[in-house]
Amino acid sequence: MATIRDVAKLAGISVSTVSRYLNKSGYVNAETELNIKNAIDKLNYQPSVVARGLAGKNTKTIALLLPDITNPFFPELARAVEDVATIYGYTVIFCNTDGQVGKEKKYIDALKSKNIDGIIFASNTLGQEDVDKLASFNIPYVCLDRAPTNGTCSVVRSNDLEGGKLAVQHLLDSGCKKIGHIYGPQDLITAKERLIGYEESVRVYDWFSPSLMVPGDFGIEGGKKATEILMKRHPDIDAIFAGNDLMAFGALKVLHRMGIKVPEQVAVIGYDGINMTEITEPELTTIAQPTYDMGALVSRILIKKIEGDIEEDQIHVLDIKLISRDSTRRRG
Repeated sequence: MATIRDVAKLAGISVSTVSRYLNKSGYVNAETELNIKNAIDKLNYQPSVVARGLAGKNTKTIALLLPDITNPFFPELARAVEDVATIYGYTVIFCNTDGQVGKEKKYIDALKSKNIDGIIFASNTLGQEDVDKLASFNIPYVCLDRAPTNGTCSVVRSNDLEGGKLAVQHLLDSGCKKIGHIYGPQDLITAKERLIGYEESVRVYDWFSPSLMVPGDFGIEGGKKATEILMKRHPDIDAIFAGNDLMAFGALKVLHRMGIKVPEQVAVIGYDGINMTEITEPELTTIAQPTYDMGALVSRILIKKIEGDIEEDQIHVLDIKLISRDSTRRRG
């Protein structure tokens, strides 16, 4: 494998001149530039991105911190981040934090040591201490879907408040008369706004009660437990709005075990629009986020921050859409 010394020797110049050319750190005349380019092409020389990073230049590497890679919502986000990063010549390091503050802090320190150019956080664990640390490291960062409470970075997310309202309205339009809600962790703005959307839509009805809202922790098991609680408290409900698709899967499973027909007796709607909603029986109606578009946009924003094209932080809210399937089929 060719080295920078090989390039310098073939071009008939010093190593420091080649370094200045590669790092754009000083003047190199046109004739010398051409000689260097020809030598690089002939030797098929690949500059070390780490070395260039140590010289104060970009390593062309970004990181994506995810809270739970096993959640089917996140792989599509990750794919979009990687696709856009590749277009701009960047590579992506994926980090799974398991939603743990300590694990996230360790990743930030490790990424700094690798001269990372920027970080995308799809996490709710980014605190003020982390923000201060990133500022001291001079590492640009953006947040995807889940914003930090201090509101100090650009955020890309979907309109979860309207999504919650859209889910309830669809159930009402389908003929449902009493709707329960399984909600996600309330320290996540996404889950909180979906719950608010539900509550604002149903509190005007005589049948509404706070006991119709049950936590489900954004997981299948949580959805199962919440459905059992809902059916025990309110055996007369005829619809369930789950705050994400995984909890809706749990609801479908419990209703099937109880011998309750979906949608004839109880309609079910989820949230996120993950691909697995097409393979349940019945197929799951869902409020779909523009998952790929969110990942693509957040990547472009971060890369523009890295390259100095964006300085102001903004919140970008993308529209959601209803995907109606058999789990909420209209009642005759």
